[in-house]
Order: sequence, then structure tokens, then C-alpha cells
Amino acid sequence: MTRTVVYAIGGNALSSPTGGGHEESALVLAKVMSDVIDLLEAGWRVILTHGNGPQVGHLMALDSSQPMDDWVAATQGIIGHSLSINLDSILRRRNRPEKTSVILTRVEVDPEDPGFQFPTKPVGPILSDEQVMTEDWDIAETINGPRRVVASPAPKEILDIDIIESLIDKNAIVICCGGGGIPVISKDGHFVGVPAVIDKDRLSALLAIQMNVDALIISTAIDSVRTGFGSKDEQKHQKMTIEQAKIHLANGEFPDGSMGPKVTSAIEAVENLTNLKSIICQPGDAVKALRGESGTIFVK
Repeated sequence: MTRTVVYAIGGNALSSPTGGGHEESALVLAKVMSDVIDLLEAGWRVILTHGNGPQVGHLMALDSSQPMDDWVAATQGIIGHSLSINLDSILRRRNRPEKTSVILTRVEVDPEDPGFQFPTKPVGPILSDEQVMTEDWDIAETINGPRRVVASPAPKEILDIDIIESLIDKNAIVICCGGGGIPVISKDGHFVGVPAVIDKDRLSALLAIQMNVDALIISTAIDSVRTGFGSKDEQKHQKMTIEQAKIHLANGEFPDGSMGPKVTSAIEAVENLTNLKSIICQPGDAVKALRGESGTIFVK
């Protein structure tokens, strides 16, 4: 029986346009490629999603006048191309039949989402004093200096999901939902792009739910979910129930800026799909994690 997995890649795992940390990024990307091939050879159909934070930040630093949704679309193309050309080369060398397909993915959000009233997501570079004084943006002071902040609304509808479904049915490796999708709202019968950032892991969970897949894998920099991180009481978790995860979230074990969205997304997927395997693991461990030998699996 055919099984389908949504595999979410973090934006920091991918080479940035600046070339900074290229060797480390290349190693992580190689592990992601290895995961995809291992999943295919284990009989899985693969949908890849990815982050884009560093890449969007770099492009916004080059040209702050461009609408933010345009930069999200641009990075979907840039990163999608990089993933696609690497995967297609490996597939051809291995004489595998699959091909990749990159989908610029639009995601509708609610214009009344509370996030638009209280934007908190930092985007782009540190701002100069002149920009702080002249730009018509929401700006907040961060650890490194003032930055533009935008809304982070919940994803409402993946506008291109029918295309994603048709391509996965043709055994394509679909690369989609980059950077949490291109955020749009419906206004006077038309879709309009908005300056916002949809959480990539939250959208990956929605994609998994709407496509009724068999597994959601969220890859990250650590080998498993931990509580008491950095303390003498640090504990690795191979398995975590939804109830336990919610308690740990409420106790602040998983901060919003790091593991919080990943754990929340893993919970949401399990709550909505009865037989789903919902996993957080590091790149290179995907198949081992599906076998319960690595990472953290979330269960009801």
C-alpha cells in the first residue's frame, strides 16, 4: 500500500544566498537528500516543505521596497530550484523513476486574524536610525537592534492543494509550501498578497491533515525533543503523548522561537489524523525515526 509523508525542512538547513556557513549547510542538505532517497526506497511518496527565514531576510536587506509576499514567492523559487536540481541529479544517477515538481504555493489567511492587530514576527535586517524614523512599518526592538515585525497568522486554506495532490498521485516528489506559503487574503473578490509570515511547521501540519498523509516529519537541529534543555535535569524523549506535550508547552519547555511551533504542529497533526506518525528528528534520521529508533514520535 502506498504511503505518503510530509517532510518539513528548516530554512537554516538550506544554503543562504549570502553563502554564509556554506559547508555546514551543504552537509545538512546532503542529509536531507539522503532522507528523501531512503524514504523513496522504503516505499514512501514524499512531499517536501521548507523554511525561508534567512533567505527572505537577505533579499529584504537588498531591496526593502519590494512587497514581502513577492520575496516569499522568490525564495520559494530559489530554494525549490536548489532542492529540485539536487534531487533530480541523484534520482537520475540511481535510475529511479521519480521526478521533482516545485509548486509556488499560495495560502489564504483571515484578514481578521489577531496577528494583524499585534504583529510580532521579526523579518529582514537590523534597521538604521533613518529607516526607523521614515519607514511606515511596525518596528520592535530585538536583542540585536530594531527590526520590522509582521503578523504571523494561522493558515486558513492552501489554494494550490489540488495541484499538489494531482502531482503526488503521479509519483512526483512535490516541493511546496515554502516559507509557510505566500500569504494572501480575499478582498473584493480578488486575492491580495499581505506582509505576513505563516509558520512553516504549522502549514506543514495543515498540509498533512488536508492530504490525509501517513506521516509528518519535522526535521530540526537536535536528535530528539528534550525537556530541561541545558540543565542537569535534561531529558530526551523517544515518545511523547499529546497530553504530556501540552503540559510541557504550558510549562514553557518549548519556547515560541524554537521548539514551540514544531511541537504544536506535531500535536495538531496527531489530533486530526488517527493513524498518522508525527515525528521530530534531525536530518539524516527520517527512516530510523519512522521505525522508532531515533527522534521523537508523538502519540495520543
